[in-house]
Amino acid sequence: MGDYIVLGIVAVVLIAVIIYIVKQKKNGTKCIGCPSGKKCGSCSGCCDLNSKTK
Repeated sequence: MGDYIVLGIVAVVLIAVIIYIVKQKKNGTKCIGCPSGKKCGSCSGCCDLNSKTK
């Protein structure tokens, strides 16, 4: 029974994240979760900076 509860919680969180991403893309956000706070034009600077540090 506990497994179904955990599975339900994970499913709800996953659906909420997908809905958030779809809404942000419809609003024209180029890079969701950008540390520049949506101030970069095409995220060529901030997102590349994050990928180089990995």
